[in-house]
Amino acid sequence: MSAELPAAAAPLLELVALGHAGAADSPMFWLQGLPVSRAGFAASAAALAERLPNARYAINVCENRFAFATAFAAAIARGQTNLLPASSSPDALAALRSRYPDSYVLWDEAVRGGVLVPRKPNGAALHEVPLIDGAHPAALVFTSGSTGQPQAHLKTWQSIHHSGSTVAARLFAAYGHVNIVATVPQQHMYGLETSIAVPLAAAHAISVERPVFPEDVRRALAALPAPRVLVTTPVHIRALLGAATRLPALAAIISATAPLSSELAERAEIQFAAPVMEIYGSTETGSIASRRTLEGPHWRLLDGMQLDNADGVSRVCVIPGTEVVPLQDILEVDGDGFRLLGRSGDMVKVGGKRASLADLTFKLQSIAGVIDAVVFQPEANDHTLVQRPVALVVAPGLSENEILTALGRLIDPVFLPRPLRKVDQLPRNTVGKLPRQALQQLLVNA
Repeated sequence: MSAELPAAAAPLLELVALGHAGAADSPMFWLQGLPVSRAGFAASAAALAERLPNARYAINVCENRFAFATAFAAAIARGQTNLLPASSSPDALAALRSRYPDSYVLWDEAVRGGVLVPRKPNGAALHEVPLIDGAHPAALVFTSGSTGQPQAHLKTWQSIHHSGSTVAARLFAAYGHVNIVATVPQQHMYGLETSIAVPLAAAHAISVERPVFPEDVRRALAALPAPRVLVTTPVHIRALLGAATRLPALAAIISATAPLSSELAERAEIQFAAPVMEIYGSTETGSIASRRTLEGPHWRLLDGMQLDNADGVSRVCVIPGTEVVPLQDILEVDGDGFRLLGRSGDMVKVGGKRASLADLTFKLQSIAGVIDAVVFQPEANDHTLVQRPVALVVAPGLSENEILTALGRLIDPVFLPRPLRKVDQLPRNTVGKLPRQALQQLLVNA
């Protein structure tokens, strides 16, 4: 992999280089059933940028996607860095402001107050879109905490713009100008790329809503014109299937944040009559590969990505000539992509045998009557190594013994989780992940 090259500058909002003369007037957001053009968004972001306080960091916790994007772009235009915390609780924000004292918080109300969304802005707005230095620290994105304490990862403007353009080219370009509904928050890397970076860098539009429940997802999609794309997670796909939700015609379903089983993908493709695509990536790297789940285990690298293995460690270069990032997963390089073999630290050893926690979880979730489940390695209070994994299961109609008996038919008995505890629900966060501390606490209380 080559030495690091200078970061290229890119416009804060692509207007001219979208391939057609009407790009500036094309929809970028759907707000209360009405389209907001790219030029209208540019004018709103410029108006907000003039009102922002002088500071180094903007803590962007806006839930409305238009408000978030407006604040995100305005902060970058002012030379500031967006802080994107996984939680907006008072304690989390207080800790963040203590860690980054030269900061302020941007809420939905603060962004919308006094910022008119112009439907037909004057032409001057189009000439005011700034060119941003690619090396500018545009955002700090925090991990979900599923493997420990949340960690901050810097995203330059070059990396965000590159993510938006490469994801759009791989997953959306075949459908023309798509309209996206995303169930994931924009503060998470997956949501930031697919619902903010994509419309900033390519000619696609996004609903400002973030629906959670199946009927809300249906209504949000029905409010948009075709072609429609649903950006979501395996947890939401399972919920949509469980509720037998009838969705409007979809061009595609995009899933990420956790592996999607072929069985779940097949059910989704049949029920929703749309291909189910997965994105592979991480907070550290952003999106690096995609696949259609039913076509097999091969992941195809996004354009320009470079992958290698050295000393048993997989490393990726997202933008040619820039930093090489080590991955936490074990990959087998395979042609133009790779096969995912497992996660570093995911393997457990019991009685001289090895198994993957992810594979054990998949098998537990496959049992009829199990709604949700996770197998994990708990922390040891006495600082000794805990070898046997434990499990938390949501299965109202089954006893713990019935679950263990069924699981024993699917896995080597030495890996049967002890204890296995039934719970009312798992503590999944907004992207469907399970923070380790929350799992540990639930195990103690179960």
